[in-house]
Amino acid sequence: MSWKRWFLGTPLETERAKEQRLGIPLALAVFSSDALSSVAYATEEILLVLTLAGAAAMEYSLPIATLIVSLLLILVVSYQQTVHAYPDGGGSYIVARENLGTMPGLVAAAALLIDYILTVAVSAAAGVAAVTSAVPYLLPHKVALGIVFVAIIAVGNLRGVRESGRLFAIPTYTFVASMAIVIVAGLWRHAHGLPAVEAPAAVLPPATATLTLFLLMRAFSSGCTALTGIEAISNGVQAFKPPESRNAAVTLLIMGTILGSFFLGITWLAHAYAIVPGAGQTVISQLGRAILGTGPMYYVLQAGTAAILLVAANTAFADFPRLSSILARDRFLPRQLATLGDRLVFSNGIIILSAAAMLLMILFRGETHALIPLYAVGVFLAFTLSQAGMVMRHLRTRDGRWRLHAAVNAAGATATGAALLVIAATKFTHGAWIVIVLIPILMVLFLRTHRHYFYVRTQLSLVEIEPERPIRHTAIVPISAVNRATVYALRYAKSIAHEVEAIHVALDPVRVEQIQNQWKTWGGGVPLRILESDYRSLIRPMVDYIDDLMHGRRRNEMVTVVLPEFVTAHWWEGLFHNQSAFLIKGALLFRPGVVVTSVPFHFKR
Repeated sequence: MSWKRWFLGTPLETERAKEQRLGIPLALAVFSSDALSSVAYATEEILLVLTLAGAAAMEYSLPIATLIVSLLLILVVSYQQTVHAYPDGGGSYIVARENLGTMPGLVAAAALLIDYILTVAVSAAAGVAAVTSAVPYLLPHKVALGIVFVAIIAVGNLRGVRESGRLFAIPTYTFVASMAIVIVAGLWRHAHGLPAVEAPAAVLPPATATLTLFLLMRAFSSGCTALTGIEAISNGVQAFKPPESRNAAVTLLIMGTILGSFFLGITWLAHAYAIVPGAGQTVISQLGRAILGTGPMYYVLQAGTAAILLVAANTAFADFPRLSSILARDRFLPRQLATLGDRLVFSNGIIILSAAAMLLMILFRGETHALIPLYAVGVFLAFTLSQAGMVMRHLRTRDGRWRLHAAVNAAGATATGAALLVIAATKFTHGAWIVIVLIPILMVLFLRTHRHYFYVRTQLSLVEIEPERPIRHTAIVPISAVNRATVYALRYAKSIAHEVEAIHVALDPVRVEQIQNQWKTWGGGVPLRILESDYRSLIRPMVDYIDDLMHGRRRNEMVTVVLPEFVTAHWWEGLFHNQSAFLIKGALLFRPGVVVTSVPFHFKR
């Protein structure tokens, strides 16, 4: 496994888990990249809708952005309360399950899991769009580029939380710095009446729709993608260094401040410089050219934008495996998702997230605008359930200033609930219906998984277990030839069973006669039964014979099938041998009362 160690690093001891916790600077890079990256496309999504109604509609971009930032403020204050109330991690699933019930909790969990997968796909697609805006030659390869980017981020996260934090801190802070330069420079140039360095690449197309309330609602719902990722910090409080709640709350405030100021700044500059989406360039790219020109700083901006969009997926890689592990711990997902890997991360969750995001990239051909309509429904549903759960918690506990806190969370639930209705109504026919359908499907998966584990626990319970009885069993030794491996398996079978019998499936009459002659010398008094096979099947006659043998036996009687099995010195040498032992194990696995054991015969080098 040297290749694995080279990619992922050496295993970490369990005792070093606390060393993997994050301070505020690294936590901001890990948990805020998704929210901060939305600055790169949220304004563009608003303008794409408003351009349908012509120049008059473009005036509404600033009021819409202001409304979204007001909603951001409510969410930041609300989630700060959640962080303090749930220092062990207060994700929407935990808050909704504890305060609203199991089913609302599972709705929130399903919505968040879908949102995290979409976060990775959208981030990769938007990052590739930033790259192809600067290097148009790469445009035909955007799907392949997106898959490569997802794989790189997955490997970074498989190396561990602190490793991924260090790896992705530079892109995050490069984007923050370059975006701050663009906004400050743009405001300064506009205040001094300086013209654009380079005219906008796209021109406003003729109006194709009427400016209506529904169109404005569509623009608002598109711009609400700026709020995705706000809940990430509350999901991962335990990833922070002590004091966990305080550090998480401070990080949440910093993230909200940067996000709100950048979003308003970009939207105002896009309006001031008459930026229109299109011409194969993003809005950020056109703003960069208008304010900075096409010098080195422009390419730093594009590189930083591409990097933050790709790194944004890291937020989902931090939270999807963590949420999956909590669901697995509660027996709503397979238990393998609750197991930490050798780098102290939930490796199985990371791999599943990567595969799902890559599949979305292929299905939607790496188009950001095709993925965006699917994006906000799940996260706003989780927002609403989380805030409603916090209201119920305040009403139940009545701790401290519970009336004020309940009012804040009630305002958050009302605002996000209203936004959810707008998003669902305006984006339903554009793809949001897919998420609305997927959430019930995931809930069915959760409930079926939980039912399975309940069934397993019931079957394994020690309550009313029958009294111990001595087990009497027969050993069956399937043989294909008489050789040393066969003799060793036969000796082992005689040491564990009261009755031993060898069986051979007759596929070649010449070999049958040869085996019968050799058995007289090496059989050790064990009877040999020859099974006929009319259709040259090795497995079917053997399984039928064992089924007949088990028929009518009592519960304390068993059959042990002892398989002689070759183990070659090199893995590739196994290709020269058939896999009959493996096939026999698979065929007998689901037969009660039948035990299959292998007696390996190791070939020496």
